[in-house]
Formats: sequence, C-alpha cells, structure tokens
Amino acid sequence: MGSYYLDDKTVHYQWDSRIAPRVVIDSGETVTLDCRDAADGHYGPHRSAEDMAAPRVSRGHPLTGPVYVRGAEPGDSLAIEILAFEHKGWGWTRCSDRGGLLPGEFGTLLKLWELQDGYTEFKPGIRIPLEPFCGIMGVAPAGDEPLATMPPRSAGGNMDIRHLVAGSTLFLPVYVPGGLFSAGDCHGAQGDGEVCITGIEAPMAVTLRISLRKGYTIPGPQFVTPSPLTKTDTRGYFATTGIEPDLLEATRQAIRHMVEHLVQERGLTREEAYLLCSVAVDLKVSEVVDAPNWIVSAYLPLSIFVG
Repeated sequence: MGSYYLDDKTVHYQWDSRIAPRVVIDSGETVTLDCRDAADGHYGPHRSAEDMAAPRVSRGHPLTGPVYVRGAEPGDSLAIEILAFEHKGWGWTRCSDRGGLLPGEFGTLLKLWELQDGYTEFKPGIRIPLEPFCGIMGVAPAGDEPLATMPPRSAGGNMDIRHLVAGSTLFLPVYVPGGLFSAGDCHGAQGDGEVCITGIEAPMAVTLRISLRKGYTIPGPQFVTPSPLTKTDTRGYFATTGIEPDLLEATRQAIRHMVEHLVQERGLTREEAYLLCSVAVDLKVSEVVDAPNWIVSAYLPLSIFVG
C-alpha cells in the first residue's frame, strides 16, 4: 500500500466534478493533505495588522485535492479513516457584526492563537484544549455545475463536525467516478455550533486512509468517533438555556444568556464572550417533545478555567 502527499498549492475553491484529480490512489492507501486555513492566508502572525484589517475577497474555502479512488463509482461509498493532524503553530478566530448566530449584536474582534502542545491560551487563566479536525471533508457532488463550499450537502463538505478527530472514520457516498475527495478548513478547536462563524481556524496537514466500500450505498455522511467526546469533560459544566417555540431562536437565547454570564462572572467583553462561545461552548438540543416550547442548552466546560 502506498502513501501520497498533496501540498497546500493543490487547492480548489468550489465543488466541481470537472476538476481533474491531483492524485489517484487504490483503496486502503493513505494520503496526507496539507490544508490552508479557511481565510486562505489573510490572517496570521506573519501579516501586519493593516493587512489583516483590509477587506478580504473570498473565493470560497481553499480545499486540498481532489483525490481519485480507483474503482469508486456512483452507488459506492468511501471510508475516510482520520489518522493524524499536524498544526503549524498558530490559528485565528474572528467575530463581526455581520455573521454567525447573532448578526448585528457584536462588534468585530480578531483573535490570533498560539497553538502549543495540546492547548492554546485564550487569556491568562483560560486555556482551550486542542482537538483538531477538518471542518470540510467531502466528495464531488453529481452534476456539472460548480457549487459553493459554504453549505454542507449529502456529499459532505462544510459540516464542521468537531468530533471528526484523529481516530474517527467518516463515511461518504460516491456520486461521480473516483469520488473526488477533498478536505480543508481545519480547526484547532471548536464548540458545537461554531456560533460566531469561526472556530480556531488553522492551517494543518491531515493524514487519512481512504477505502472503497463497493456497492455499499448510504444517503449522506455517517461517522464513527472515539470516546470521550471532548477533552474538556473533566470538571463539569455551567449551562444556560433558551426556551422558545422555535429551535433556532432557543439557540440564540441560550448563547445570549451565556454571553451575559461570561461578561458578568468572568470579566470578558461581549465580543470576547461571543468568541469563546464559538470555540468552547457546546450547544445541545435538550427537549423537543413538550409543545409549544423547545429547549436548547449551552454548555460551558469549567475545565478551561485554570489557576
């Protein structure tokens, strides 16, 4: 079995079955994809504050690939074993008044992170454990039209499932010959919900083993992930709730209440609190059976507070 490497110059910015594969592999072989960060190098410790403040023209997420798997045909599926991640020492998170779960409620804040051995520091006394994953993993959809990278689809894509860490296996349906698998948008850490629209965005190399499941048809992405679900599950949680007849509005209320808590009890600014919610707070649907109101809870891991 062979091993292959694609550097961070082998990128594309749309899902498109007409993009020629960058590498052709056999079932069961490994490939390392060197992935750029989601902003395609616009932010980072190597850039000046003036350059980072300048408007960014987005072409879509930079995706490394595609990878062609010999023998893969529509109706088959691929098993993507996630073997390892290697970060490059830095990442970023940004919130603004235009995006995320609560647009128009916060100012702009850019946080540059120094990624260390297993953790990164938000502020003195607040450490976020690193749990790297690819925000985007997917195959080319059927059809000949290019598609934007932002929304997830049955072919995978921008799913931001933070439990797709090393040791997980992602299963994807195949829609075109070879599958044409690509990945990108790596995160050092993220809370379930990614509420300010970014996690800890970071360039990384990810090593995968890709296997063909011939004749095994699935309707969309499925996965197996190891336990426990988070490294932060060591000291319990503080949780806020949103109770509304609409799940999305209940989610907004839970995060608003968590922001208020972090401002009042932890001395953060509102923007810092919102950003921390995006990288560390997990949203959970607590109840959907007692009409007319549903409950969404926001869980803040207490283990991130040190000292």
